[in-house]
Amino acid sequence: MSDRELITGAVSDREYDTEKLDLGEEEEEKCTCVTAEKREKTPSLQELEEVLHSAPRSCRHGDEVWPRLYLGDMVMSHDKFGLWQLGVTHVLNASHGKLCCKGSDDFYGTTVKYYGVPANDLPTFDLSPYFYPAAEFLHQALTSGGKVLVHCAVGVSRSAALVLAFLMIHHHLSLLSSVRCVQEKRWIFPNRGFLRQLIALDRKLQHTDMNEPK
Repeated sequence: MSDRELITGAVSDREYDTEKLDLGEEEEEKCTCVTAEKREKTPSLQELEEVLHSAPRSCRHGDEVWPRLYLGDMVMSHDKFGLWQLGVTHVLNASHGKLCCKGSDDFYGTTVKYYGVPANDLPTFDLSPYFYPAAEFLHQALTSGGKVLVHCAVGVSRSAALVLAFLMIHHHLSLLSSVRCVQEKRWIFPNRGFLRQLIALDRKLQHTDMNEPK
């Protein structure tokens, strides 16, 4: 399922209204997905797709899926005034260089730090080399007190996969916990290739956790 296939679907007819985004909640309320048991058994591709299919298919142009981290589409990414109103300081564009997305350092100017990932929303595209660099960009942005927008064309596949990888790498959530966390705020569905790469990342992190000295 590609962003291009989805762009005429559930999110394309929704109005982007910054006042409707979740801006007034406490961080504890936004993180109900984080439990004491952070590492779960790595799911199969079929099990993961069943979890993704089970969520309500609804999202806006942008949703705050983690404290100060927004997952959105190209409409939100192009609205520089709306981003300024939200206080966004960092933008991660998972569709850098694509015709539908204008993102660049020049587009946002000096007030926003920009990071571009030139990903194609295809199952054959290897997104995994960007998991750690993108996660580090997000980690540095949030720990410095910034607000981040992560986006692609529709905000359900490429950008969602990078947000999931960030939660797994820097917040030590399992893949399933990361998916459930984001699903509380936004419908996502990375393509099958990205899901397989996230499964591989989850297994790698599980192995690392098991071999760390106690």
